[in-house]
Amino acid sequence: MPTYDLYANDPGEPHWQVPAAGSARFGWEYDNGRERLLALYQKGKDKQWDGQRRIDWELEVDPYDALGTPEEAMALYGTPYWTKMNERERGELRQHYASWQFSQFLHGEQGAMICAARIVESVPDMDAKFYSATQTMDEARHAEIYGRFLHEKIGMLYPINDNLQSLLGDTLRDSRWDMPYLGMQVLIEGLALAAFGMIRDTTTKPLPKQILAYVMQDEARHVAFGRMALRDHYRQLTDAELREREEFVIEGCYLMRDRLRGVEVLENFGIPKAEAEQISERSEFLQLFRRLLFSRIVPCVKDIGLWGKRLQQAYVDMGVFEMGDSNLDLLMAQDEEIAEKLDAERFAEEERERVAEVEEAIEAGQRLDG
Repeated sequence: MPTYDLYANDPGEPHWQVPAAGSARFGWEYDNGRERLLALYQKGKDKQWDGQRRIDWELEVDPYDALGTPEEAMALYGTPYWTKMNERERGELRQHYASWQFSQFLHGEQGAMICAARIVESVPDMDAKFYSATQTMDEARHAEIYGRFLHEKIGMLYPINDNLQSLLGDTLRDSRWDMPYLGMQVLIEGLALAAFGMIRDTTTKPLPKQILAYVMQDEARHVAFGRMALRDHYRQLTDAELREREEFVIEGCYLMRDRLRGVEVLENFGIPKAEAEQISERSEFLQLFRRLLFSRIVPCVKDIGLWGKRLQQAYVDMGVFEMGDSNLDLLMAQDEEIAEKLDAERFAEEERERVAEVEEAIEAGQRLDG
């Protein structure tokens, strides 16, 4: 079924065109690169995988409870709207929320694919071009997987959220070569990683857990790439240039924070926008979710050298300043380990099934001989 037939709201024109800015940069040095980045490039090649094969698409998903979301996590929980809903309507609300979340993941992955391709085009260093080429493939795979999950398992999509679209547009329209790194690798990818992780660690459903664990294994490399490249570059910038990047980060963080309310979902259930915004803001789960979503961004921003007073104050105002001391390397290592453990468990189960099949065949043969 065409995607347009599955949108809960009208997505508008079939193409969003963002005018290209900046220069395509060629380099003629092919045998000199940063050892850390070339090692990451090798890892990116070694860790390529096929989303059609690695993920068990035979697993069934109930579209009305795709994630096993507890009632308390729903923004409407405890309100008169929730009390009036029957079980069917609550299931439909879960479907819309899962669709909205994974649709934003899908649109974000397409944005990441385009930004990675833009980095290949614009970054001056060949080692960064090499790695970005592997990331472009990673992001294409992620978009493919999220698209398939939404089409085949949820049966519904949502258009891109206005704030996410705004940040993507700002990132792509900027002519400076480092801005796709900063907007995508640090802000959008960092926030997505935290959202992926929270759902991965709380969902009771095996298929979304697989999808998120395997995507996060790739994303851990992407964030490491952004940190390496930007840390090296930002050491060379003037204070004025650093402050410009910090202003971009501040605006982007507020946009991303405000993106998380899912007001579009509540509006589709007949709740006026202003009231839907108030309900979402009062949700204790959303407040916790919002704080945790900055667990990957704040330490990364600090690590790459953007930590001026105005940026620090913005994080204080958001209530996330203390996350600057989080161990980002540990979080990324855990992301990779979780995917590897999931693989090991799946392969062990498949091996047990094969052994059982062989034993049954032997027993059947022995009965025939007898």
